[in-house]
Amino acid sequence: MIRPGRARIAISMAGRRKGAELRSPIDRASSNDMVTLATDRGPAPMNIGAILIVDAASDLDFATVRSTLARRLPRVRRLRQRLLKTPLACGRPLWVDSPDFDLDRHLSQTELPVPMAPAAGSGTVGDEQVLQIAADLVCTPLAREQPLWAARWLTGLSDDRAALVLVMHHALTDGVGGLAVLDALGDGGTDPVIDGFPEPPPGLRSIIADVWRGRAGAVTQLPRRLRAGRQGLHELGIGVGRPALAARTSLNQPTGPRRRLTTVGVPLGPLIESAHRRGSKLNDLILVAVTGAIAGVLRVRGELPGELVVSVPISARRTATTAHLGNQTGVAPLAIPTLADQDERLRRITALSSARRGAARGTSAGPMGGVFRALGALGVFQFFIDHQRLVHTFVTNVRGPEAVVHFAGHPIEAVIPVAVTPGNVGVCFDILSYAGRLVVTVVADPDVLVEQDLLTRLLADALGQLLL
Repeated sequence: MIRPGRARIAISMAGRRKGAELRSPIDRASSNDMVTLATDRGPAPMNIGAILIVDAASDLDFATVRSTLARRLPRVRRLRQRLLKTPLACGRPLWVDSPDFDLDRHLSQTELPVPMAPAAGSGTVGDEQVLQIAADLVCTPLAREQPLWAARWLTGLSDDRAALVLVMHHALTDGVGGLAVLDALGDGGTDPVIDGFPEPPPGLRSIIADVWRGRAGAVTQLPRRLRAGRQGLHELGIGVGRPALAARTSLNQPTGPRRRLTTVGVPLGPLIESAHRRGSKLNDLILVAVTGAIAGVLRVRGELPGELVVSVPISARRTATTAHLGNQTGVAPLAIPTLADQDERLRRITALSSARRGAARGTSAGPMGGVFRALGALGVFQFFIDHQRLVHTFVTNVRGPEAVVHFAGHPIEAVIPVAVTPGNVGVCFDILSYAGRLVVTVVADPDVLVEQDLLTRLLADALGQLLL
């Protein structure tokens, strides 16, 4: 194993081996990946994950699951790579093959003691025990000296089902790239003809040459980056209207190391048809339901802000491949009025969303990353996100496969998305459409949102009304 403190020695020795510099391409962490790593300092790690509910799985034992994953890991090289620091002035860290990779460090199993029915509530999916185990796993920091992922196979679910919980650090990939990983681990993927694992890390001369090529390229790309920066400010809403502080709410306070998950599931087709009937987008309907549910909880608490600011992550890409993971995501904050009339709130949201269209997707990652890096360098990033008044919540919507994916010959019945948001955002919403169904995962700090069951019911009711 190459220890972080010996990274420079390992690279220097690799540069002396004959042919080492020719065998390993330079694969650096992106600037967005570095922002994610630099800002991962809170009590809950910046991990993302998914719960794969596998149907008819009584004959699928752990040995079969392990051997299936072992055969398919070569399809996703990043799952057997770790980040290696480079010497001073040699640029960002490198993704390199982990020479001592051991699947058993990343994969574990748990048998639920008592089968449980899905959690109570209209349209919910997923057993409560499964959701809690997934929440605990996604809130467990991943070892930085190892490949940044973990998985757990869960058996004993109700109705002859099992679950595979997969967690990855956000520096490894974003939500769109995560779908590419899930697709590669399914039965429809293709195995590489030649694995060639592990390859040695690049030599020092190659790394230095790559740094200077990157610096020369940065000069020629400066006009494009300036244009992208202006577009990123537009995506952030700067220039569209005067930025204002978000109203204070009791749901926005520093969060801790725990999360609780609840879910709502609705048929996707009727929801899309409803959006088309109303002249809106699917995401607009989701924002209507989310803001209505949050406003309902705040009313119970005796609070009623005039608007809720929802940050909507926007990926720069519609799809991804396992060869190009990483992060390519910006955000678009929308200030949504807390109107009781759902139809009027939808009209306002549709207008807000339309006003933001036109900028290149995900360009806000540039200016946002620059600010976050500066805050991190000053040592005040955690204080900033623990006390920020820019957004109230996050709503992430990712389009998944339209057809059912199989794993080891068994159909994956549902895919439940999970992502942890740090700082003072007490509740966020992760949405994924898969095989004709849309699942909304409510991810909340249980100490901040004690009324999570109420919020989930309000969300299910709001989505049900939008189907009418």
